[in-house]
Amino acid sequence: MLLYSFWGAIAPPDVYEGMRRSAEALAPDDHSLTAERTRSAVMSHRDWFAADVARARLRQQWSMVFREWDVVLCPVMATPAIPHDHSLPIEARDVEIDGKGYPYRDTFLVWSELATLSGLPATAAPIDRSESGLPIGVQIVGPYLEDRTTIAFAELLEREFGGFIAPPRYAG
Repeated sequence: MLLYSFWGAIAPPDVYEGMRRSAEALAPDDHSLTAERTRSAVMSHRDWFAADVARARLRQQWSMVFREWDVVLCPVMATPAIPHDHSLPIEARDVEIDGKGYPYRDTFLVWSELATLSGLPATAAPIDRSESGLPIGVQIVGPYLEDRTTIAFAELLEREFGGFIAPPRYAG
């Protein structure tokens, strides 16, 4: 919500007005990621403040996790790396997961928002390759302001998994 409210705040007036109309046209029971992001881009300051309070609570919960653990590992995105295809605008791109198409933004923003929301450092590192030879990554999330912790852990992973090797089609 907070990320999209930022995008709404910096949008040109005509774009913002279009987002506002889109948000108003949404069905009240539509809680899809696209709908929630659309509403967030034009939310009131009151709603923004409530979301910011929730963010502070989440940051506190994360600090409790990092009392016991140095880092948290999670996916970088919902799939291994995908071939780059810029033939369509980002809003029109889909990614196939188990035979079903999902909006491109839903496949990567969800996981990056996990750390970004609370202002936590996160480092992505390759740990394997898909059947098509594209990298499979892991996201290393660390304690607030401990960027060096996630980078150091990525260096340890590199020793164990061999680090990044460009796929054959992309090697220069």
